[in-house]
Amino acid sequence: MNFTENYNIVYKEEFAPYTPARVTAEHRERYELMGSQGAFFGKLKTAEYFGENAAETFPTVGDFVLVDYNETGDSRIVRTLPRTSVFERPDPSYGRQRPQAVAANFDYVFIVLSLNRDFNDKKLARYLTLSWQSGAQPVIVLTKLDLREDGSERMISHAENAAFGVPVCPVSSLTGEGLDALKAFLQPGKTAALLGSSGAGKSSLINALAGETLMKTGAVREEDARGRHTTTHRQMLCLPCGALVIDTPGMRELGMWDVTEGLGDAFGDITGLAQGCRFSDCQHDAEPGCAVRAAIERGELPEIRLIQYRKLKKEARYSDDPNAYIRQRTEERKRRQIEEHKKANYRKRR
Repeated sequence: MNFTENYNIVYKEEFAPYTPARVTAEHRERYELMGSQGAFFGKLKTAEYFGENAAETFPTVGDFVLVDYNETGDSRIVRTLPRTSVFERPDPSYGRQRPQAVAANFDYVFIVLSLNRDFNDKKLARYLTLSWQSGAQPVIVLTKLDLREDGSERMISHAENAAFGVPVCPVSSLTGEGLDALKAFLQPGKTAALLGSSGAGKSSLINALAGETLMKTGAVREEDARGRHTTTHRQMLCLPCGALVIDTPGMRELGMWDVTEGLGDAFGDITGLAQGCRFSDCQHDAEPGCAVRAAIERGELPEIRLIQYRKLKKEARYSDDPNAYIRQRTEERKRRQIEEHKKANYRKRR
């Protein structure tokens, strides 16, 4: 399969004398690549990526790149082509003050949650926010359907209520139940990125879709339904159907980096209601004319949705600028203490 054939390139002549390829795995200083020549390794060209005037974006798994192909050794990566979607996290190498891409150019995000204690509404809301922000289409995949644990039907119902049009696919990697529903997304040339915590069944899902063992799987602890991370490096795999899947250990460390658009899509019920609030800066607390609070009081909007929305907005503000967030929270705490002190003194005088 040509890993670059699905990339919409208008002016291929601009690539000359270089050739396009796609990053299929990322190691410390080397990249595994796939192009018309087949599989090969590449390294970043120093002048383009590390030079004084370097302006190229560091590639990650799923990226399309231009290479100076070398059939006898490592090729040189000279350019990272524009992305259609990307997962980013705060880069620990730069004090979490800048984003680091961990996967790119995927069409779908498979949000993988298992139908046991791994499932919770807050985690699903967070994953939906990250998925919408990436620029790809989310698909909720609920694994371990075969276990039929107590509450599994309730979990499926909760996922459907939070989905707001996002497909929800309960599946069993063990029996194959429900896997046909995913085939509509896994078309030749399409790419799906897997997002989920350890023990959710991502590796087992990939193996079931492939019909063979492509990924190692780990045991899950009974006391908390958590497992060990079996993915050890970022990689993209090709399924027999011609679709591609990306699984990466970096996914579990994704922070809420710049998720303004994603929050609006994941919480469309709240943002839609907020347009009817009397004040444009309404915090949906005790302001008069708050359409969100009115919907909660009428029983049309679960209050837990507003609580989740606020928590994710708070996390996003922290990820954007941790120092500014801490300063703001400290100032708010001081103002509350001053107000409480004034009230206490007033009560004493009475």
